[in-house]
Amino acid sequence: MPKRTRFTIWRTFATAAVAVLMAAFLTPAGAQAARAPKESRPVYSYADAVRESVWVDTGLDGDGDGRTDRVAADIVRPREAAQQHRKVPVIMDASPYYSCCGRGNESQTKTYDASGHVVRMPLFYDNYFVPRGYAFVGVDLAGTNRSDGCVDIGGRSDIQSAKAVVDWLNGRARAYTSRTGTATVKAAWTNGRTGMIGKSWDGTIANGVAATGVKGLRTIVPISAISSWYDYYFAKGAPLYDSGPDQLSDAVESDGAHAKCAAVQHKLVHGAPRTGDWTSLWTERDYVKDAAKVRASVFLVHGMQDLNVRTKHFGQWWDALARHGVERKIWLSQTGHVDPFDYRRADWVETLHRWFDHELLGYANGIDREPMADIERHPDQWVTSKAWPPRTTQATTLRPTPGSQAGVGTLGLRKGSGTETFTDDPRLSETDWAARITEPSPEKAGFLTEPLTRDLRLSGSSEVTVTATPTTSTAHLSAVLVDIGPDTIRDYADAAEGITTLTNRTCWGESTAGDSACFKATRAKTVSVGYTVLSRGWADLGNYASDLKGRPLTPGKAYTITLDLAATDHVVPEGHRLALIVAGTDKDLIDPPSTTPALTVDLARTSARVPLVGGAAAFARATSGGTSALPGATVLDGVRAPRTVRHLPGS
Repeated sequence: MPKRTRFTIWRTFATAAVAVLMAAFLTPAGAQAARAPKESRPVYSYADAVRESVWVDTGLDGDGDGRTDRVAADIVRPREAAQQHRKVPVIMDASPYYSCCGRGNESQTKTYDASGHVVRMPLFYDNYFVPRGYAFVGVDLAGTNRSDGCVDIGGRSDIQSAKAVVDWLNGRARAYTSRTGTATVKAAWTNGRTGMIGKSWDGTIANGVAATGVKGLRTIVPISAISSWYDYYFAKGAPLYDSGPDQLSDAVESDGAHAKCAAVQHKLVHGAPRTGDWTSLWTERDYVKDAAKVRASVFLVHGMQDLNVRTKHFGQWWDALARHGVERKIWLSQTGHVDPFDYRRADWVETLHRWFDHELLGYANGIDREPMADIERHPDQWVTSKAWPPRTTQATTLRPTPGSQAGVGTLGLRKGSGTETFTDDPRLSETDWAARITEPSPEKAGFLTEPLTRDLRLSGSSEVTVTATPTTSTAHLSAVLVDIGPDTIRDYADAAEGITTLTNRTCWGESTAGDSACFKATRAKTVSVGYTVLSRGWADLGNYASDLKGRPLTPGKAYTITLDLAATDHVVPEGHRLALIVAGTDKDLIDPPSTTPALTVDLARTSARVPLVGGAAAFARATSGGTSALPGATVLDGVRAPRTVRHLPGS
């Protein structure tokens, strides 16, 4: 792969250069370094670090005030390195949340001294990495905190806010010492090699900047990040929220931006119609289409039960990056929308440290030769995978067939026949359907495999194709994959989405009076269940002919549509059953249609394509030799119903 070759060439050079520098700086007088360093050490003073702010010219005039917008970048960097004329790499987090909402589990915001220099930078990145020879840069997106411009929800202004800073770090853009002054400043202290990191909206910006192909951006670490903003608000025409991007921008914009950004707000309203039709606004905010431009390596992190930034985002981004040979690494947890610092703290800090050392300092520490994926199989129990998905994974077509009771059938490799009918009930969610999967019920159709005689692993993204005949002119569909069987999992439906925050603190890096490196510890919050929803997807049946535009339905006419299910990695263990549920509105996860349709599903033209490790042969082995009888009707325990998540991809 050309990108891997490029990294190898620079690392060979960089490792030799860094070895000379570190030998001179770290070894006793007269000693010589025999080997290149494997790890950056905390040899610089955090208390004495340089703290400064610059305003980078984006070249845009989003707020229409007649001058180009400047975005604020607050910098913490090692003073000794500058004094010794050693240039350092940069770790950067570009965020809209530094003043309005905060970052991390403790909702930290930036604080400043009387001179306007940053005192507290949220999270541990500066405390930990500045002593190890990195600079940390916290960028206020346009329209937020101390920046000019307007928030445009992942559009040109959002992305340019951070890209312009990368350009400035590499000598290609202009920055000023104040928001309105004329004195310019250069980033002479950096070698330009930049890594971007951030959770949710912050990680989304990292995705978007990487998709521009900007030079100097060496790696990104997107955590629970969006890859296409359409998919944050819609699923093939089905609305995921009762609001649009205009409400999100209103939540984070500064008071000054509110007064100037009416025109941008207007574009957000009219460019994102509630019909769910694809518009040019969504094209601009689709980073997946530009995956071929990505030069940076990607360390992707996501919770497999994230119902805010749903896991379709990481699945489609990962697959697109793979097609273009981008160097990648991935962590997948059982949590919801949670930072790995709050569910696997020590391992996360160590791994992130090694990743940045490798990608930004060129240290040959072997992280690139380790397993590609870390996956949380049970709470706090992790496994690795050499490649992700595993190379033996094959899309396998599973088919529903009717059973002896209406709405309760079987799932297997053989093509079915007949029909099942259900009526959309917007009062019910996937938890209601799964809890009563063995009961005949009017609001869903459920199909179960035989009890497995060996474990069955799903790894990747699924699709469910449904042919359905509606009774009304509008209809929404949901498809859900469920592991039927007892387990103990992280309680992702709890308000904290799988963690409990404790009162004691652990420390990661150096502290000052104004910026502590100590953060509240956490532990897994678990729940015992009788089933686990492992993947879900939705669509408006009116999008049967096009993903881009919906059409009115003709009652009594059959339509075929394919629902994209969220990516996952899940093992259905021996003795459990894999189930497929097809239903209407998934309460609090999609909004209901304007009518309440009944839908008749043609089982011969309905199927699920599931990524099974070992493919159809593995499925056949896992379902052979078991009993074919369906379990008796019983109500299964699960997590609580999905709560209405905040329409804010933040902490």
